[in-house]
Amino acid sequence: MKPLEGKIALVAGGTRGAGRGIAMELGAAGATVYITGRTTRNETSEYGRPETIEGTADRVNELGGIGIPMQTDHLVPEQVKALIEKIEKEQGRLDILVNDIWGGENLIEWDTPIWKHSLEKGLRMLRLAVDTHLITSHYALPLLIKNEGGLVVEMTDGTKEYNDKNYRVSMFYDLVKTSVIRMAKSLSHELSPYKCTVVSVSPGWMRSEIMLEIFGVTEENWRQGTEKDPHFAISETPRFVGRAVAAIAQDEYRHEMNGLSYSSGELAKKYDFYDLDGSQPDCFRYLVEVVEAGKPANTEGYR
Repeated sequence: MKPLEGKIALVAGGTRGAGRGIAMELGAAGATVYITGRTTRNETSEYGRPETIEGTADRVNELGGIGIPMQTDHLVPEQVKALIEKIEKEQGRLDILVNDIWGGENLIEWDTPIWKHSLEKGLRMLRLAVDTHLITSHYALPLLIKNEGGLVVEMTDGTKEYNDKNYRVSMFYDLVKTSVIRMAKSLSHELSPYKCTVVSVSPGWMRSEIMLEIFGVTEENWRQGTEKDPHFAISETPRFVGRAVAAIAQDEYRHEMNGLSYSSGELAKKYDFYDLDGSQPDCFRYLVEVVEAGKPANTEGYR
């Protein structure tokens, strides 16, 4: 069954990580997925990483969807405008917008107060993760609202409940991730007259390509990463949050979720889906009840 066959999706920031996982799962459900990013097989972004938008498109196609890569810098309004014009010309509609643009891993200075944090890096982080989402929504939403029932997913790190109670890494990072959650709330108000749904979604401790490298493991032997940090046992694949987004897209009653914030673990329980290993990691509950409570690593009851 391909429940999203005929649906047109844009995963803005789909080169790697959560964006790649989301694009793959939307494709597995039958959607046509436009995948944007700056890194192609012929050009590399400031990340200097090997993942490409074409690589994501290939995976979408392998899973039964239609993957269409489009090199786009979402800080350049003219490029985003051209992207949306292309989607409208080729498809005539846009049903799902996933704002997953980020690109700030190399800019983070952990647990560093604002007066010591690089101002240049901090402001660049804000531009990459806030301005990009605003620019993309400005150009994409007029196409999305042409048909009732569209879905917008704002991807972030942390749920509203968790971020409201916790300091997240640095003032810049904290502001970025809470701002995206607020964007979803604001958009839910503006799009409600068009019967569209907007939610913010966070993965848990995600085994992105970068995270696997940090821990010196691959997806095949990732559990060895627990030798470096035992709590790595709660981690999840990018496909897990991808399944979360695909589940929302298939939910005919999703408008009841409008403006709300969810984690992949919460949505797994709501929709009864599982990660690739058949588990349901509930990272944010684990963070509160195990990590922050100072208990030893033990995922029993959390996977």
